[in-house]
Amino acid sequence: FFEDLEKRHQENLLIPDISDIVEEHASNHFSPYISYCSNEVYQQRTLQKLLATNPLFKETLKQIERKPECGGLPVISFLILPMQRVTRLPLLLDTVCQKTKACTAAYGAATRALKAISKLVKNCNEGARTMERMEQMYTLQQQLEFGKKKPLPLISASRWLLKRGELHLLLSEEAGIFRRGTGRLCYVFLFNDVLIITKKKSEESYAVMNYATLDQITVEKIESGDPPSPPPSKTGSSGTARGAAGGHLLRVVMEKDSEGRREEIVLSAETLSDRARWVTALMHREKEKPDTTPKGDLSQVEITHAYLAKEADEISLQQADVVLVLDGEDGKC
Repeated sequence: FFEDLEKRHQENLLIPDISDIVEEHASNHFSPYISYCSNEVYQQRTLQKLLATNPLFKETLKQIERKPECGGLPVISFLILPMQRVTRLPLLLDTVCQKTKACTAAYGAATRALKAISKLVKNCNEGARTMERMEQMYTLQQQLEFGKKKPLPLISASRWLLKRGELHLLLSEEAGIFRRGTGRLCYVFLFNDVLIITKKKSEESYAVMNYATLDQITVEKIESGDPPSPPPSKTGSSGTARGAAGGHLLRVVMEKDSEGRREEIVLSAETLSDRARWVTALMHREKEKPDTTPKGDLSQVEITHAYLAKEADEISLQQADVVLVLDGEDGKC
């Protein structure tokens, strides 16, 4: 790539165009960038492991970093250079497009180059995201204890975590037998294809209580006027369920759980907003179709305080950002 750029520069100090060079290399020669970016998480982990466990490697690396050729920069700055460079190329080509007169051969070449390099960067990002998800699945596989439950192989390139967190388990019904959870905490892992309900033993250990694939699950909100539990003759007063956690209820029905049986559970979230987010996440398959709501019918909100996303189903916002609100619960978007 740089040889072709240098050759073009030698032909004419005032380089007329580089779009054809970028398009050629982005389309046919830049695939190693995808592999490199995809394995970033493993690069970082391997480097940290070597620094922590191999004193000779650590000392040798320090000696190399002191050399003038390194310019006082640590090795990590060189490892991320390829990713930084490839992500800047779309910005360069976009500027070329803006500065080039439309409806000309040069403009057509620039737009083709922009399309090719943007596709490459997208593939780099998708590769990195896939490997990051695989790494996360590997970690969770080590943390989940299935006990007597049938083990579920988590690691898959097509599986990723949508949402995780604590909810109160108020009621469980299986094979016609009702068991009251008395508001005990459970820790829920929601993936794009499976729901796993666990009991948290520590920050790195979870005992699996049950699980089911999402195609076997239905979910609904339980409003204040709805009965959250079975008839009193089976479980006693229904008021205990809400009082156990004082939260907002949702019913999850597993038509086929980990043992192939039907189980119905009632969970409680602390706020309406939390419940709405869990329901939305659990029903994400039903909402994969694009939203057709006219933008003119949506509320427009200006952000007054910056917010850093803490969970997978949140977005980071900066002050003065403007967003369109599709829905809201509990006074929150």
